[in-house]
Amino acid sequence: MSQDSFEAARPRIRGLAYRMLGTLADADDVAQDTWLRWQAAGGAHITNAEAWLVTTATRLCLDRLRSPARTREIYPGPWLPEPIVTDPGPESAAELSDSLTLAFMVLLDQLAPVERAVFVLAHVFDVPYADIAATVGRSQAACRQIASRARRKLQPDKQPDYTAADRELVNDLLRALASGDVNELVSRLAPQVVCITDGGPGRRAARRPIVGSASVGRLLVALARRYRHLATRPAVVGGCAGAILSAGDTTEQLMAVTSKDGVITALYFIGNPAKHTSVGHPVIIE
Repeated sequence: MSQDSFEAARPRIRGLAYRMLGTLADADDVAQDTWLRWQAAGGAHITNAEAWLVTTATRLCLDRLRSPARTREIYPGPWLPEPIVTDPGPESAAELSDSLTLAFMVLLDQLAPVERAVFVLAHVFDVPYADIAATVGRSQAACRQIASRARRKLQPDKQPDYTAADRELVNDLLRALASGDVNELVSRLAPQVVCITDGGPGRRAARRPIVGSASVGRLLVALARRYRHLATRPAVVGGCAGAILSAGDTTEQLMAVTSKDGVITALYFIGNPAKHTSVGHPVIIE
């Protein structure tokens, strides 16, 4: 397997690592580490190169997920995956695989490391269970049970597809934020709406999810006052209708919403600059 062949496989490895770890930087690091290990192992002589690469990348992801340095306990507030940001419109949302949407990535993050690996390998990449078992060190029967259990956890909460109605909801929300009309805001929110804000280490954010239309409405009004100087432009954020809030060329916040029955069920605000890397830069993930 030549370097050119490895580069052909890199998008698959990167896609696996992104789903496992939730950030593009981590995905790139795993792809590079996989390449270095392949070189050290004399990759040209490996019979089933693609299986070897997927196994190596998965194990590197598991090592990172289990690393004490990665513990979310030291993260200041809720942690959200890094979304892939594209231009607004149903067409661009449709181009993003269901398994790459922000809503689905949030659900994936609820799985334990091995559970996540088995699910992603089996249901996203169609890896045979014999190979999955060898990769994670479990029996084939155990891997089938793990995958089934993970699927049951994720399927009931599967989000509906992006629609033009979602974009209208975002537009209505932005107008209500600009006017500071709390009642108008609340009317666009489901009674048990959840708002999650990820500011990272350098930006202010709520330290826990905010639940309920009244509480979320008040939070949104406070955010609107804080960020009233920012420009907003529509975007598809992780496959969800959303917006980019920016000051000049600097992205301050990414906003994404999910909806059901004409009201917003979840809002995500991502202020961590490390998770804004796809803004203005096309990202291709297999």
